[in-house]
Amino acid sequence: MKSLLNFGQSIAAGALFIGLIVGCSQNQQEKNQLNVQKTPEPQWIDLFNGINLDGWEIKLDGGESEDGSIPFIVEDGMIVSTAELGSPNGYLSTIKEYDNFVLEWEVKIDTTLNSGVQIRGQIWERDTTTTYLSGNGETHEGSWEAGTVWGYQIEVDPSIRRWSGGLYEPRNRGWIVDLVDNKAAGEAFDRTGWNKMKVEINGSHIKTWVNGVLAVDTSDDVLKTGFIGLQYHKVYNETQDRKKVYWRKIRIKEL
Repeated sequence: MKSLLNFGQSIAAGALFIGLIVGCSQNQQEKNQLNVQKTPEPQWIDLFNGINLDGWEIKLDGGESEDGSIPFIVEDGMIVSTAELGSPNGYLSTIKEYDNFVLEWEVKIDTTLNSGVQIRGQIWERDTTTTYLSGNGETHEGSWEAGTVWGYQIEVDPSIRRWSGGLYEPRNRGWIVDLVDNKAAGEAFDRTGWNKMKVEINGSHIKTWVNGVLAVDTSDDVLKTGFIGLQYHKVYNETQDRKKVYWRKIRIKEL
């Protein structure tokens, strides 16, 4: 009788132990599910506060005069750059580096100028030679001095060519994706008004939009991280002098 009693008690104790384990396991699963549910969605963050250029810095291209300056100012809640003969090439760049993100901005540019937004931007640490694909489809050898800025760039191109939103890599490979075969995206850019542009880069996948029209959908794995930069393109003639580029509503959502 005692043996049966002990056996029954053992079974009961075992059942209780198993029940505790199962209960703990279920509780842990519920906690894990709650933790997953509580994971916050990526939030939009303004890169430009509309007041000053906190969080930004000037990067001049290598080989330019150390005394050169790039005329970026804040005016009426916008970043404004004014073309000046003699000013060097360069960028107004984020101090922080970013890897995977969605970036949106609005831009208005004089039709005589050219600009772009650099993403995963880099600087050549030494003099470098690369094979460069130009806009006319020809390749040539490009030589870049140490200190030169390079990286993926989403073009802001108000010329009659209409390649705004195309993917370009200045001071390295040149054109990665032009808009020769995407007339809809090219025509989506308002050459004289404001334009909303967007890029999503996640791993090697890169997509761009111009006023809601898909311009680029491609993959490239050369760059993993880097700064974001608003390009100041050097000007060469008086028709471009004192012309302006306006930027506003620059925001990012990290992925």
